[in-house]
Amino acid sequence: MEFVTFDSDYLAKLRARDPATQLHFVQYFSELIQLKLRSRVASHEAIEDIRQETFARVLLMLRKEDGLRQAERLGSFVNSVCNHVLHEYYRSQKKVGTSLDDTQESVYVDLRPSPLSQMESADRVRLVRQSLNALTPRDRQLLQAVIMEERDKDELCEQMGVTREYLRVLVHRAKQLFRSKYDCPSQIQKLGTQR
Repeated sequence: MEFVTFDSDYLAKLRARDPATQLHFVQYFSELIQLKLRSRVASHEAIEDIRQETFARVLLMLRKEDGLRQAERLGSFVNSVCNHVLHEYYRSQKKVGTSLDDTQESVYVDLRPSPLSQMESADRVRLVRQSLNALTPRDRQLLQAVIMEERDKDELCEQMGVTREYLRVLVHRAKQLFRSKYDCPSQIQKLGTQR
C-alpha cells in the first residue's frame, strides 16, 4: 500500500465532488478502514456499514464551510470519524443484547478478533517495528513525530532547524525508506520463520 500525503488541492477537489478524486479517496481509505475493522468487527456486513457511514460523515463534514481546514490531517480525521462510528456500532450491539425480554435468550455478539486476525495483526506489528528499527534514528523519530504523534509541523521545523519545504522532503524520504524496508521480501520471509 502506498501512503499518500494530502494537500489543499486534493481537499478542494473532494469538496467539488471531482469523480477521480472521490474514487481515489474511497479506494485509499477503504483499504485502511477494512484493515482496522477486520480484527474488531465479526460481520462483513457490519464492516461495510461502518465504512459507508464513515465516508458519508467525512464527505459531509468536508463540504461544510467550517469543515476540515488542514489537508494534511485528512487521514487522522477519517480515522477519528471511523472510531466514532465503530463506538456507535458497539453501543448499538450492546443495546440489542439488553433490550430483549427476560424470557428470551440474550444475544451475544463476540467482538473479539479471530485467532487468524490476531496472528495477522501481530505479524503486521512485528514487521512495522522491524522496518522502523531498520531506519536511522532521525528518520524513525521524524516518522513517529509526524505520523504517529501528529505533531505540529511548524513546531517540528523550529525544533529541527529546517524550513517547512525541507521538512516535507525529509518526511518523504523517511516514508520511502520505510516503505522499502516494509515491502522487502526478505523481511517478510524472516518474519515467517520467527513463528
